[in-house]
Amino acid sequence: MPEIAIAGGGIGGLAAAVALRKLGFSPAVYEQAAGFGRVGADINLTPNAVRALDGLGIGDELRATAARPKYRISRTWDTGEETSRLPMGDEAERRYGSPQLTMHRADLLGALAGALPDGVVHLGHKLAGISAEGLSFESGTVAADVLVGADGIHSAVRTSLFGAEHPEFTGVVAYRAVLPAGAVDVPNLDCFTKWWGPDPDTQLVTFPLNRGNDVFVFATTRQSQWRHESWTTPGDVAELREAYRGFHPEARALLAACDSVLQSALYVRDPLPAWSSGTTTLLGDACHPMMPFMAQGAGMAIEDAVVLARALAAYPEPEVALKAYQAARLDRTREVQLGSRGNSWLKQSGTSSAAADALYGYDAWHAAV
Repeated sequence: MPEIAIAGGGIGGLAAAVALRKLGFSPAVYEQAAGFGRVGADINLTPNAVRALDGLGIGDELRATAARPKYRISRTWDTGEETSRLPMGDEAERRYGSPQLTMHRADLLGALAGALPDGVVHLGHKLAGISAEGLSFESGTVAADVLVGADGIHSAVRTSLFGAEHPEFTGVVAYRAVLPAGAVDVPNLDCFTKWWGPDPDTQLVTFPLNRGNDVFVFATTRQSQWRHESWTTPGDVAELREAYRGFHPEARALLAACDSVLQSALYVRDPLPAWSSGTTTLLGDACHPMMPFMAQGAGMAIEDAVVLARALAAYPEPEVALKAYQAARLDRTREVQLGSRGNSWLKQSGTSSAAADALYGYDAWHAAV
């Protein structure tokens, strides 16, 4: 079996390690952080992602702490009118084989890390790039037969393969917060609800976390000055409320209950024409970073992880396997990446079921490789 080194111990990198071990490989994961803390906030796993995770054997653990939104609802910003309502929960499980789950990101990372034995994940390894010998870290070089760059939106592996990227600032800033469900009295807190604003750059999304005990709030506004792309920067909650002053009272009540918010500038990146070079490839945000409007960033990384492991198991030559992996994933991720940029996903009823079926019905464990 080839030696496989994975740069990045986030959702995609850990999922790839679990999938590879399930198929008989012994991968090693190199993560720059010194440990896995309870960082971040939300993760929205639609049925396609949950089905892939079920195949990794961690589905029951995730269900123990997650919430299961009953519907995916679209509402108009000022009147509150519903423009689409897609059944999720038990109906999604019946239709797609797995439900939608919403949870704290750390719970997903913990489940993935817990599925790996000691010695697979190597912490404190900051990647400088790749060389002919392998992954280059400040502490030295790690050689392997296959190198996987799962090192996120600012991927050093991608830069080494294809040069510096040139992301485009959208002029939109996103805010996020988590509040106790008891802090606000509005309907549909047990659903995924999206309030569509008067323009494409203004929207408010809420969904339950932690078995419904908490509510995640995500909002966007146009703001040309703020350009920092990081989810650890505090934002101005009063400024956010002011931007939504014309919204429906229920939407404003959600923001009024937020004590603090984090903010990040949103950038778009064009789909890459290729992810692999020789025996090195990319996965997740390293090759197809997405706008958050279809909630598929983590889902696509998890799908990548499963398909990559299956390709490496199907083809004994690593270069052939990586070409098969890329061919199996490129069109789907390009479509979702561009669709997320368009921000019209499930806004109106009528075509919602067909669109959802195409996205949520994908099975990474049985898709052609």
